[in-house]
Amino acid sequence: MVAIGGLLCVGFASDPDSGRDLLLVASTSGLGLFDTVTGERLARDREADTGWPDDNDLTCQGIGPIAQRRVPMAGLAGGGLRAGAAGWSVDIASPDWPYERVLLSTGSPYTGGAHGETWWHIFHSRYSELRAAGFSPSGATLVVATSSDINLWTRA
Repeated sequence: MVAIGGLLCVGFASDPDSGRDLLLVASTSGLGLFDTVTGERLARDREADTGWPDDNDLTCQGIGPIAQRRVPMAGLAGGGLRAGAAGWSVDIASPDWPYERVLLSTGSPYTGGAHGETWWHIFHSRYSELRAAGFSPSGATLVVATSSDINLWTRA
């Protein structure tokens, strides 16, 4: 988990050198770029007006090693991340709204199978508002972003 106050939205990009997943995070304090494996912040832009995605296409201009790209974003302004990747899916459920839960499954958590066998409850947004949850385009990274932090899971 990485704490990020005032988180607005997140988006994935690939590192131009290694191809590894990077996460661009927009907040009320600007933009941050994170390595999804180590959680290390690779770049920071504190210009507050750069944190909100473009209204026309829900993208933000990249920073650091992805400065020449526009990154699709998902979060408070709209947009979405991939709900599935290589046999896995992520669902958001709200049985005790306004608190949301994130479920990871090998299919659908609603069509059978026991908790811990075919689906897992991986996150409960009790203290912060859920902004986005989903996979990177490569399918190697899953992010759950709230108004105050990001949680990352990666696989080889």
